[in-house]
Amino acid sequence: MIKRQVAIEAEPRAEPRKDALVAAAYTVLATRGFEGLRTREVAAMVGVNIATLHYYFPHKEDLIRGVVAYAMGRFRGTLGGAGSAEDQLRAHFRGLRRLSRDEPELFAVMAELAIRGVRDTSLRRIVGGTDDAWRAMLRTLLRRAQDEGALRADLDPEGMAAVIVATLKGTFMLPASEPENVERTFRQLEMLVGLRAKRSPAARGRAKRSSFNL
Repeated sequence: MIKRQVAIEAEPRAEPRKDALVAAAYTVLATRGFEGLRTREVAAMVGVNIATLHYYFPHKEDLIRGVVAYAMGRFRGTLGGAGSAEDQLRAHFRGLRRLSRDEPELFAVMAELAIRGVRDTSLRRIVGGTDDAWRAMLRTLLRRAQDEGALRADLDPEGMAAVIVATLKGTFMLPASEPENVERTFRQLEMLVGLRAKRSPAARGRAKRSSFNL
């Protein structure tokens, strides 16, 4: 009984107002950038006063930290899952493609964070920590895919993870009106990593029949 009580108390409580404040700040950053981010306006967008916002986010930096956590959560959602490491890498690129197409505001926010982080030490620490975690996850997947024989033996997982993150952070800067350039970037990254294009079952069947006819 005691164990059950501890488990219940350990579960995070839903905080709709806090989530709504993060969502409002996220929207402002996507549309007007840091220059347009005003905590009083964010509070008004959610229908609460500034004291309520400060209850959840004592400082503006705390609110931005919440936005970063939300944005990175969207990216983390494209990592992990079932299957081989190669399958998970493919799913990651596929998920990022979907995000760039369906949620261009996410890329806009990440671009804003990257630009501002160059001049803001505290923000650079926040974003830098999430970048480190992203690189670490990619490095692990690349090494596992290499061990599985899906990637070439001379690939450097640590270096390639750094290249992927740096390239995609640059992709955040591309306008949403240039989807072809985003797609081109993903294709080149997949080729650089060594993810071979998977043929459809029908194409594999045709190739197999052709080999029999030789």
